[in-house]
Amino acid sequence: MQTLRAAVIGRTGRGDYGHGLDEVWSDLPGVELVAVADDNKMGLAATAKKLKVNKAYADYRQMLDEVKPDLVSIATRWLDAHREIVVAAADRGIHIYLEKPLARSLSEADEMVATCERTHAKLAIAHTTRYSPRLPVVLEMLTSGKIGKVLELRGRGKEDARGGGEDLWVLGTHIMDLIRVLGGDPRWCFGRVSTAGHPITKADVADGNEGIGPLAGDTVQAMYGMDRDAMAYFASHRGTSGKRPRFAVQVFGSEGILEMTTGYLPSVKYLADPSWSPAQSGAKWQAVSSAGLGKPEPLEDDKGHSGNRQGVLELLAAIRENRQPNGNIYDARAAMEMIVAVFESQRVGRPVELPLATRQNPLTLL
Repeated sequence: MQTLRAAVIGRTGRGDYGHGLDEVWSDLPGVELVAVADDNKMGLAATAKKLKVNKAYADYRQMLDEVKPDLVSIATRWLDAHREIVVAAADRGIHIYLEKPLARSLSEADEMVATCERTHAKLAIAHTTRYSPRLPVVLEMLTSGKIGKVLELRGRGKEDARGGGEDLWVLGTHIMDLIRVLGGDPRWCFGRVSTAGHPITKADVADGNEGIGPLAGDTVQAMYGMDRDAMAYFASHRGTSGKRPRFAVQVFGSEGILEMTTGYLPSVKYLADPSWSPAQSGAKWQAVSSAGLGKPEPLEDDKGHSGNRQGVLELLAAIRENRQPNGNIYDARAAMEMIVAVFESQRVGRPVELPLATRQNPLTLL
């Protein structure tokens, strides 16, 4: 394969450069980092110097037109520009590695999908747990019946000052994606979103942080009907995290439990206990590494950047093999749809089927 040319788009002060998404192209075989765009003058200069690139642009569209990169990392965490930047890059046939979450509404996500389909641009999302070397071990344990028949999946947000609706939008995307990886697709959702103990109303809606758009709720509770007769649950209560957040997914089976946090080398634990009650059974949690159950971990974590590096390597492999990457734009939209479904269920007061018929932010319809 010929050398591919990569560029970076960030927005200093409005999402910055995510979790190392400005550095993911460095020292990759077959990739040359050639340019950066940032509409903040000081941020642009600092990032260009850090990345050692000579081409720096205040206007990302000008960069895309003049540099014509093959690849771009859209690194900003804020959501208000995700749609426009992704559509601009995909419209030019540029392949994308994108900071999560995908967009502010399903209608924006649909436009992004349609553009990628039209130009055959590939997009991978920064759900870094998908690229963890521990995930294949967990999946093998599930498929081999190590915990028996999967009955429930339980996920929680970080439940810090962002708890509730913001936690669901900003961090819940990792949990929802992991629920899909471990448990399959949801078919319906029944959710409740509340503020100060009462169901949210139009008066509770305000602009969310990080360019999310309309947002509400300090408490979120949701249940999902999954494939293969399992149930999944998600909850987030603002300000209840304590010193050790419950940010993880637990998979409960007829013969035991698997618990997995998020990231490149997440904490993974296994409990061989059909009762799900080690206080009664005396069963002990066992660690799971990328080498297997009870084996020492042969790899080192580098503060989260390895997950994104593996993500772009997967994107490069998908380009070479002309396939969708693991963690593609459809996966990103599906995780987002699980989030939107909670607000839509709260709005209509009943369970909603997935995919959702409503494609705009449900909070705009209250």
